[in-house]
Amino acid sequence: MDLSPLLPRADLLAAAAALDWALGDPVYRWHPVRLMGASLAWCERGLRAAGADGRIGGCLLFVMLGALWVGGLSLALSGADRLHPAASGAAAHLFLLYSLLALGDLLAHGAAVDRAATGGDLPAARRAVARLVGRDVDRMDAVACRRAAIESLAENLVDGVVSPIAWYAVLGVPGLVLCKVVSTMDSMVGYRTPRYLRIGWCGARLDDLMQAAPARGTWLLIALAAGALPGCSGRGALAIGWRQHAVVPGPNPGWSEAAMAGGLARRLAGPIRLGGRLVTEVWLGDPDAAPAGAAVDYRRARRIVCLASALALTAAVGCIWLARTTAA
Repeated sequence: MDLSPLLPRADLLAAAAALDWALGDPVYRWHPVRLMGASLAWCERGLRAAGADGRIGGCLLFVMLGALWVGGLSLALSGADRLHPAASGAAAHLFLLYSLLALGDLLAHGAAVDRAATGGDLPAARRAVARLVGRDVDRMDAVACRRAAIESLAENLVDGVVSPIAWYAVLGVPGLVLCKVVSTMDSMVGYRTPRYLRIGWCGARLDDLMQAAPARGTWLLIALAAGALPGCSGRGALAIGWRQHAVVPGPNPGWSEAAMAGGLARRLAGPIRLGGRLVTEVWLGDPDAAPAGAAVDYRRARRIVCLASALALTAAVGCIWLARTTAA
């Protein structure tokens, strides 16, 4: 198979990011992430029916999804490129990139929380934040809703923006699609519950591995962005991210969330309930800082996320261009 249609392209990545920021995630029936989720559920049912619901079954699930999506989309792009490289091939490549970047959609969901909280519509703010987080929202006030939206912005900056961009820059379309396959596995079966503890192990561990470098890179990007923006602290992002990243469960989410707390000079997290039960009361950030949740906190967090995303995009575009130029 000709690999050239699958290699990273700086011009298409920049165009896809511009479309994503301007228009948000495209909504259509055959969206790849939606189809990945449906195919995962179908494969999981088949594996469980065959008795393969342990760790080996989880590994088989990854192999099946990887072959279907990485292989299938790679073949589809190669076929489109053979029809007409400048039209069909580039258009399909661009649309796939646009569909698999998620900053615009994340910002739109966050804005819905902020808009409802600012307008005093607490039920709407709770409904909006429930689309971003999995915790109980029925006891959350407007401040807690905004704080949760800020945490979601920071966490999803990694898996929705920086990680896809990074894996695309390194491995092209196959790397981007593989990143999304693993992320979908982690979000659907990567739970520490009796049902998913064994079959979800492979997806959860692969997600930890694929997000490791992007998560730590995002810590640095948030620090750079915070250092360049008024009212924010780059030093605080560096220091709090380094000291408190392990406070959040898992090896990766804490890097961006703790960095955001330091960059805003505010505290994030705090009391979180799940299923009616208090699961944590731990705060991220300087103990002397005020809890985040004011409208200005959300807007500063949004600016940090946008600037950090722009820095990640600029670095990726530059690396792709340099690699292609050197190879030529």
